[in-house]
Amino acid sequence: MNVTVSVTTFLAAGIEVIEMVAIVVAVGATRSWRAALAGAGGGLLVLVALITALGTALRNVPLQPIRLVVGALLLVFGLQWLRKGVLRVAAQGWAIGQGEEHVDDSDVPPDRFDWTGFVLSFKGVSLEGLEIAVIVVAVGGAAGALGSAIVGAAAAVVVLAAVGAATYRLIARIPRRALQLFVGALLSAFGTFWAAQGVGVAWPGNDLALVWFVVLYAATGMALLHLVRGWRLPAAPTGTAPVPEEIR
Repeated sequence: MNVTVSVTTFLAAGIEVIEMVAIVVAVGATRSWRAALAGAGGGLLVLVALITALGTALRNVPLQPIRLVVGALLLVFGLQWLRKGVLRVAAQGWAIGQGEEHVDDSDVPPDRFDWTGFVLSFKGVSLEGLEIAVIVVAVGGAAGALGSAIVGAAAAVVVLAAVGAATYRLIARIPRRALQLFVGALLSAFGTFWAAQGVGVAWPGNDLALVWFVVLYAATGMALLHLVRGWRLPAAPTGTAPVPEEIR
């Protein structure tokens, strides 16, 4: 066992695992946990198949085109969710609890599988998992300690996935329309970061640039929310407020 290789791989892979867990938890909390976990499982299965089939050839897999496609799609979904979150909060206010609102009823009927959530989770896990595999092959292969690199990466996945599993209940207590706004900012940040990397942009601070993108999109959402605060829904005769189509 090469401890240095294991620790290095754990830390390097840990950054990718944090991003992976963030996407899965965000999709699960705002759309469907079943779809998010199914997408994560599917992404891991595809990753295992690729590792088994390609082995050390993974270091030659071009990541830029994959980042561009996945990033562009996440950006589209993220901006849509950010827009919906801003409109819903502006029209109906911040909910006290998740059980008091039904903002996603029109998006995901309870008797249907949420394929959008599945695809988002699948893409995030697949891309991050592929990057973890490349890290393992590069670090482990260069040091002649591929087994130690695998142990380090696997430990990162297990430890950080356990942290995500332990904290998801806290996230699920946040009002859903608030989550939709900030998850939209999160997905938009990932999409911008990956899509730009796909065309050769090198961000200052590498993955730390994601933090600034999340802050930027969240701040933009809050600024837009302030601008449309006046879009309050008129009270219906029965005392209930109908929800316009563009807010659903």
